[in-house]
Amino acid sequence: MPPKDPRREAHFPAIEKRYGEPMKHWFTVMQSIAGERYPEQIAHLRENYGFSQAHANALVLFSRGSTSSQRHATPTAYFKTIEAQQARTMRAIFKVVRAKYPELEFVIAYNQPMLRKGTEYVLGASALKRYLLINPFSKAVIDAFTPKMKGLRVLKHSITIPNDWEIDEKLLLAMAKARIAEIA
Repeated sequence: MPPKDPRREAHFPAIEKRYGEPMKHWFTVMQSIAGERYPEQIAHLRENYGFSQAHANALVLFSRGSTSSQRHATPTAYFKTIEAQQARTMRAIFKVVRAKYPELEFVIAYNQPMLRKGTEYVLGASALKRYLLINPFSKAVIDAFTPKMKGLRVLKHSITIPNDWEIDEKLLLAMAKARIAEIA
């Protein structure tokens, strides 16, 4: 589950405590490597100061002007940032599952639209340039339904679908039902 406070500054007290220097010191370090690319800045903090990936990422991105990890406040806001066809397909996917399971909460988590039951995710989706990904958050669910996903590319943790996928309601509902059963 994403942190409750998406601000990058939320990491600062832990950075000061864990690495023993005030944030002023770390901003000076970042100024000294300001001309470097993101991966080199992350590597510098990790290799020279023992930063964790999360702390390095928070400091580097804050120094680059990104003050929050949250890009979209609502699913509607997310849909406005992707291509119209992708948005239509994703809305249709979530509409089918939410019609059958209205108790699922429609949220943005990890900057993607997802359906959640309590603290567990049931179905998520993300838009890439040439296709969409759906994720039932369960390797067991993916494995169980792989034989029914003819024409789709099944990956380790997600399923690749075309931007204009003709919604397979039975498949979506069966995967959601299996995932909800796992959570219960």
